[in-house]
Amino acid sequence: MQTDRSLITLADLVRRAVAIVDPPGQDPAVEEFAVRYEDADEPIRGLLEHLEERVMWGVDQDAPIVMAQAITIYLAHRLDEIDNTPEHILAHAAKAEFDGSPPETIRAWLADQGVSLS
Repeated sequence: MQTDRSLITLADLVRRAVAIVDPPGQDPAVEEFAVRYEDADEPIRGLLEHLEERVMWGVDQDAPIVMAQAITIYLAHRLDEIDNTPEHILAHAAKAEFDGSPPETIRAWLADQGVSLS
């Protein structure tokens, strides 16, 4: 990961998000998400205006994908959080993406990951 936060790329953020939602790297859908952005080497600061449209591909309801998307968007706006714990990032990304009230499927997935939103 870049030490100069102004140079962190979309690919860097997606890699971080994927490492958080699928640490063993066994979910094929999460792997597909990672591959989609592996060459996105533009600094994230230049992509913020259209980032959500770029990252929110498909109408996927798969909790790990939804959360990988949420983490990518959250971290793009909060680069100071990039080195925080996975639990912290998951909780804050879920709250930010869903205006503080994630759907039950996301809450259940987060609970399975040991993340509490309270």
